[in-house]
Amino acid sequence: MILESFKLNGRVALVTGASTGLGQAIAIALAQAGADVACHGNTHSPDRTCSLVTETGRKALALTGDLGVPETPQQLIEQTIAHFGRLDILVNNAGTIRRSPATTYSEEDWSTVLAVNLTSVFRLSQLAGQHMVERGSGKILNIASLLSFQGGINVAAYAASKGAVGQLTKALSNEWASKGVCVNAIAPGYMRTDNTLALQKDETRNRQILERIPAARWGESSDLAGAAVFLCSSASDYVNGHILVVDGGWMGR
Repeated sequence: MILESFKLNGRVALVTGASTGLGQAIAIALAQAGADVACHGNTHSPDRTCSLVTETGRKALALTGDLGVPETPQQLIEQTIAHFGRLDILVNNAGTIRRSPATTYSEEDWSTVLAVNLTSVFRLSQLAGQHMVERGSGKILNIASLLSFQGGINVAAYAASKGAVGQLTKALSNEWASKGVCVNAIAPGYMRTDNTLALQKDETRNRQILERIPAARWGESSDLAGAAVFLCSSASDYVNGHILVVDGGWMGR
C-alpha cells in the first residue's frame, strides 16, 4: 500500500529551530507520521513542541543550544543518539535573518547569519551523515528559501546563506545518495512566521507580495507538513539533491 511508505514508525528525527513556526509544524508532522522527535530550540525552549509531539503518542526530547556556537551541532547529535539510540532523520530548519542595506551591513550580522544558517547546517549534516552512512540509511532535509534562487532586498547575508544551503544539499547528495542517505531541501515561499513580521507589517511590501502569489495568501507553517513528511519518508527514496519549492506559485509567476 502506497500510504505505508509515508509512515515513519520506529524512526528518530532531530528538528532544529522547532520551538515555533516552521520547525514546530515539521516536528509535529513527523510525529503524526510515527517518528520520535528531538526538538531543538535556539533561543526559545521547545517544551511546547515536545508536548504536542507526545500528544500524538510519540516520544520527544527537548534540546537547546545556540547554533552560532561551533560546539552546539555535535552536542545536539550526540544527545539525540544517546537518548534514542539512533538518528534516522535530520531536519536543518533553524535560521536567522538580519535586515540592512548592503552598504551598511555589519560584519557581526554577516558572521552571525552565516554561522547559524550555513555553517551549523554543514556541521550537523556532517555529523548526522557519519552516523547514517555507517548504518546505510537516513534522510537529511534542509530548509532553503526562495532566496536560494533570488537575491532579495536588504538581506545579503540571508540570501548568500540560503543560496549556499541549496548547493550544499546537492553536494552532500552527490556523495551520500549511493550510500542510502537522501539529502534534499524545501524552499518555502513567503510564510507567516516571526522572520517575516517586518514584511507583513509593511503595507506596501505586503500588498506587493500578495499580488505576485498566485495562491493569493501568505503560506502557513502547516503548508510544509506534507512536503516534509514525504522527503523524510521511504516514499521519496529515489529523490536526491532536490529543492522542493512550496511557495503558493511564486516562482512560476
